[in-house]
Amino acid sequence: MLSDIAMIGLAVMGENLSLNIERHGFRVSVYDVREGVTEAFAAGRGRGGNFYPARSFEDLAASLSRPRVIMMMIRAGDPVDEVISRLLPLLEPGDIIIDGGNSRFQDTARRCDLVESRGCLYIGTGVSGGEEGALNGPSLMPGGSEAAWERIAPVFRAICARTDGGEPCCGFVGRGGAGHFVKTVHNGIEYGDMQLICEVYQIMKDQLGMTNARMRDVFAGWDRGRLESYLIRITSDILGYRDGNGAELIDSILDAAGQKGTGKWASEAALDAGVPLTLICEAVFARSLSADRDTRLRASGLLDSPREPVKVEIADLEAALYAAKLISYSQGFSLMRAAAAEYGWKLNYGDIALMWRGGCIIRSAFLGRIKQAFDAEPGLDVLLLSPFFREELLACEKSLRRVCSAAAESGTPIPAMGAALSYFDGLRCGRLPANLLQAMRDYFGAHTYERVDAPRGEHFHTDWTRSGSGAASTFYNA
Repeated sequence: MLSDIAMIGLAVMGENLSLNIERHGFRVSVYDVREGVTEAFAAGRGRGGNFYPARSFEDLAASLSRPRVIMMMIRAGDPVDEVISRLLPLLEPGDIIIDGGNSRFQDTARRCDLVESRGCLYIGTGVSGGEEGALNGPSLMPGGSEAAWERIAPVFRAICARTDGGEPCCGFVGRGGAGHFVKTVHNGIEYGDMQLICEVYQIMKDQLGMTNARMRDVFAGWDRGRLESYLIRITSDILGYRDGNGAELIDSILDAAGQKGTGKWASEAALDAGVPLTLICEAVFARSLSADRDTRLRASGLLDSPREPVKVEIADLEAALYAAKLISYSQGFSLMRAAAAEYGWKLNYGDIALMWRGGCIIRSAFLGRIKQAFDAEPGLDVLLLSPFFREELLACEKSLRRVCSAAAESGTPIPAMGAALSYFDGLRCGRLPANLLQAMRDYFGAHTYERVDAPRGEHFHTDWTRSGSGAASTFYNA
């Protein structure tokens, strides 16, 4: 009997996805290059299931029905290119390769071109939801060869998460690297969400003196309101968890955060596109600062100064967290819009919000509101300017200011929440001091400037030192 799909890579994500696919009625060929891993899966969690444990790439390719569908869940980077090079000589025109790892979207676009040049099809798909999502229903964000979507859609739609209304959290995103780019933005928003929650936690702990049990109850309560989300829910669980000795585990975890790179990629994409992804960038830098723990410990003894705790209300913390999340998501969708314009993608932002409603790490209650906003105004350029989000943000503005002020007075670091407020103030400012900045650039570099009393696109240069030189440098992009 031939298999419907193959899975290369049987680490946690690949193994759980294989079990998910098989549970939905598909026969799965499985293979891992590490010695003994395929056999261990077949004798363990895969025992009795409709799996074929392949012995080699050649055996794997021969075990599949046509057109063949082979999915990789392996480490991003060179290993993906190596596996593709091993597979292509074994495949026929119309066969499909899927990369489900966290690959850079530029790499996915390049691989898509390569595989298509050989007559095959390529999909780079975001997979979000972690181990639990992979097993029980992830959010899937496929992009690449559109011709492949019809063939893989039955599998993807069967295994993905669903909204409360039964809609699949999966859909074809766009050509080339679009799927992996959307996953990159998802992960950037995830960085921001997590950092915001951590900042609120630190205010609760250091400024309000709250116990873990009390914080657990507050987060549990927030999960029943407008902050309802997976990350709020697990924060409550974490704060209530005790180890085998009965101690609260959170207090024993070292305060040095790691990262796998997707938050950095989102920040790099924003810098390339000129999109102010300020909150997410600060969340990435916050992890970097946390990792330099030795320096922080030394500085804490040299730069410490007495400060009185500044009290804030729990209601203000909830509203400030909510407002900052709205700003973060708005920035993320602005980045996707800029990338779509640059790469010619036709992204459906409402559908993307729907894909994130279930299964993924950032799933939250107001993603449904994001879909409604884009359904009502598909050309919406800044999410915060839609009626619902504008009204919600303005209603929370005072709380956001109170929390940021209290944190500043008490010396509590809130890089992400502070960035949210600064972005809000910059966005609503009809005149920024960039006129002075442009004057300085023209003064020292003759970069030219535009005038408020001239049409956009007309550039001027001033001989600021009256040296007699009228030469200008180059026009700038704004």
